[in-house]
Amino acid sequence: MYYSVAFPVVLGFCHGMGSVRHTFTITYTEINGQTIARIPEVSAVATLDGLQIDYYDSVRKKLIPKQDWVAIESRNIWKDYTEIREQVRQINKINITVLMQQLNQSHGVHVYQRMYGCVWDYKTNDSDGFDQHGYDGEDFITLDLKKLRYNSPVPQGIPIVQKWNNDSQQLQLLKQYCEQDRIDWIKYFLELGKDALERKVSPLVSLVQKNSSSPVVCHATGFYPSEVNITWLRNGEEHYEDVELGELLPNEDRTFQKTSTLSIYPDEWKKHQYVCVVEHKTGTIQKNLTEDEIRSNKSKLIVLTCDWVVFTAALVTVILVDYLLYILHVSPDNWKINQYFCVEEHK
Repeated sequence: MYYSVAFPVVLGFCHGMGSVRHTFTITYTEINGQTIARIPEVSAVATLDGLQIDYYDSVRKKLIPKQDWVAIESRNIWKDYTEIREQVRQINKINITVLMQQLNQSHGVHVYQRMYGCVWDYKTNDSDGFDQHGYDGEDFITLDLKKLRYNSPVPQGIPIVQKWNNDSQQLQLLKQYCEQDRIDWIKYFLELGKDALERKVSPLVSLVQKNSSSPVVCHATGFYPSEVNITWLRNGEEHYEDVELGELLPNEDRTFQKTSTLSIYPDEWKKHQYVCVVEHKTGTIQKNLTEDEIRSNKSKLIVLTCDWVVFTAALVTVILVDYLLYILHVSPDNWKINQYFCVEEHK
């Protein structure tokens, strides 16, 4: 199930890196059944600290680098790395077939997702690994690396967990994979992409409202790295009621965006002082909730409605970058001058 590839040894790479902890993640999504046109049955994305490194799917059957520094410097290992993705794809295809049989599912569209990788602290050299599986939007199997045991929150996963936990040789290979092989990959990619990974871009923060009675969305976009904290203050104190924090999403320019929605009536926020606070490595930005600060359909802001397809599991939200992200056909010169938002509407 797990494989290693030889690569150059990298030394002295971590000085000056912007983060102490680094996370390398590979996410697979497998769809069994009739899929939407042009959406592959299997896709995979690798990220380092939230930055996409590559993309693979069952249609192209080749690993596509998503960073220039990966494409140029990793040619010697790219072929081997592609073969690994193909091997894991075949394993996942078997997994979903067996799972459907155990659940007595002979037809329909089913989604199997897997996210695995490791977290490494370069100052302490501590590491941890994870291997999380989801099926049809539910948590299915997770790995406890410290105990070196798989667990399942659902009865259907117990037979699989028992089989995997009885394979001591495979568990030891898994431990080596998480504590050594993946750490070496993190070190290697950190050295290759240190210029891109060390960059810092401040978020652009706006308060957005569909109409005068709609919830107010605090929208932060265009920031890098991906770590951001969005909170609301009410009269100077942290406010958590009626607040829904959105998921972190990637932008096409390799930055990120995130939202926090405050669902209260206008009379409430007009009587009290509400502030959206966005904390990022580049600094802290505050937006006072006032009518002058809010952008809505009545303002000069151009609001575009978009459709995207996102397959989610409780542990994993997989965004198929090449196929499932919305595409906004606007020239860079245009969106740098104006401010665009994609508004998703739902009952």
